[in-house]
Amino acid sequence: MEFSVQRTDFLRELSLSQGVVERKTTIPILSNILLEVSSDSVRITATDLELGIRSSCPAKVKKTGSITVPAKKLLDYVRQLSDDEIKFKLSEAATGGSIQVTCGRSRVRMAGMAKDSFPVLPDMGNKMASLPPAIVSQMIGKTIFAISSEESRYTLNAALMILKPETLTMVATDGHRLAHVESDSSVTQDGYGGLSGELRVLIPKKAMTELSKLLGEVDEGTTVEFSKDDNHLFFNMGRRLLISRMLSGQFPNYEAVLPKANDRVVTLDQEEIAAAVRRVALFSDERSHSIRFQLNPEEVKITAAGSDAGESEEALPASYQGPAMTIGFNWQYLQDFFAAVGAGKISFEFKDEQSAGQIRPAAEDKLKYRYVVMPMRV
Repeated sequence: MEFSVQRTDFLRELSLSQGVVERKTTIPILSNILLEVSSDSVRITATDLELGIRSSCPAKVKKTGSITVPAKKLLDYVRQLSDDEIKFKLSEAATGGSIQVTCGRSRVRMAGMAKDSFPVLPDMGNKMASLPPAIVSQMIGKTIFAISSEESRYTLNAALMILKPETLTMVATDGHRLAHVESDSSVTQDGYGGLSGELRVLIPKKAMTELSKLLGEVDEGTTVEFSKDDNHLFFNMGRRLLISRMLSGQFPNYEAVLPKANDRVVTLDQEEIAAAVRRVALFSDERSHSIRFQLNPEEVKITAAGSDAGESEEALPASYQGPAMTIGFNWQYLQDFFAAVGAGKISFEFKDEQSAGQIRPAAEDKLKYRYVVMPMRV
């Protein structure tokens, strides 16, 4: 095997594979990436058995072949090189071989392992739907933070994606809050092509994270081709393919959680409320992270009182005309939403002190976004 690549091209693809590579594993081969050289490109593959990524990079090829090499070591070395052509040459050996890497006056030899030991990733079947990268990226950003990190709550370790011919929906919850975002066909030219009915899949959190990275690197005009088989989800973005093991199980009935009668509405500016919550949070209880919202005519007060830190109060003018009420929230849950929603006016919608509050952008957007947070006892 002998080939050469441009450092910038190779480094980009190498970097995108790192989130999938296992750092601490009892299976050494999973710390490696697989390099497969064809007539005019080198294909890079990484997997942790739950998630896999394939990407390719243009190459000048003298001799085809394959080898696996330590992913992090190769990345760290390539990062230190100058922007020039990098040459690779495989030295055959019974142990799997080693690869010589040369760039300018720099040269190293890296021990490798044979391709035979590397897990075989499934191939993508026929495309089931076409997804717009920008919209999918925004939807991930508006939901991923609400995915549960508790391993015991298996189906909550993923986001639910619902595909229909005319709509795309993504939902995530950890049992304390729920993020829901929906996009209709107005953001595409021909809907989510290829679907004849409804399709529901659970996308693991790590897959969402890596998919978001890949979406940030797609070429202009590229769509995300989505497909699935009995065990895997496939997201194809031109020369890059993300493969995720599909979670099975029943996602909670989120529609039953979405508030129906929250008629106490107050509208606030995102930057003002986010800044106020950050200041008040400095004095909240370190264990519960609770703060209080006090709704009064023409004003909203945000307060916190920790056992030792002291207390804090922020008053914001607001066009609220409903009855006075006090409701408590985890301030971290609110800040996650503020970061995801971006600048603009935000509507807080309440029913009473014991019912879930709903927050959403005050202005209609191409994405219908709502965030439901369970209250805390105050």
